[in-house]
Amino acid sequence: MKPSILEDAAKDLRYLLNRGYPRKVCLELVGNRYRLSFDERHLLHRGVFSELDSKSRLEKRIPAGRTKNRNLAIDGYNVLITVEAGLCGRPLVLADDGFTRDISGLSGNFRKTARTEKALKLIIEVLKTMNPRHALFLFDAPISKSGELAEEVRTQLMKESLPGDALAVKVPEKILIGFPGIVATSDTAIIDQSEKVVDLAGHVLRTRIKPKSMIHWSRKRGTLGKG
Repeated sequence: MKPSILEDAAKDLRYLLNRGYPRKVCLELVGNRYRLSFDERHLLHRGVFSELDSKSRLEKRIPAGRTKNRNLAIDGYNVLITVEAGLCGRPLVLADDGFTRDISGLSGNFRKTARTEKALKLIIEVLKTMNPRHALFLFDAPISKSGELAEEVRTQLMKESLPGDALAVKVPEKILIGFPGIVATSDTAIIDQSEKVVDLAGHVLRTRIKPKSMIHWSRKRGTLGKG
């Protein structure tokens, strides 16, 4: 697919979303019109939003430096899988709303690898520079070996003298939504119901990995680029 065609598809999708049409219907309509592949449709789904939604989320997003001495709840798999995607060279998108997302759709099929340990190490390193009062990692218990992963994170936090904890819970969203502090996630449903959100995965990627697989939508020009 030529970038210009994908850009046209994104513009059409924004046009429809800005006029209040249902997101699912818009994605299907635009995808069919431009004969987009599954991956291309997923790129639009993860990266293109209405002006209203983008503005609302951008207003909630805070820089990593503003987490100092504040409680931080981390959407564990959301952040971890995004950082791993950068290490693996899988596609990433810097979306209209300013948050970094992977477009692999691996969350339900996540399996720990050697890159998982490297990704965790990078996340912990960055957290040390952010210096939150307390960092709480939350992992989805239904995903295999989440308890072991939480235990590994707790060990790493103690090793680095970082105040925090890691838990495997059935529904992390119940803690993340309404958390009395800052939330680290790129999940739109959680962002929309939170007051302050940090793009932790994006910060790790920008400062530690600088992946070449990053696709970004320019809200100013409405065009697609890499960098």
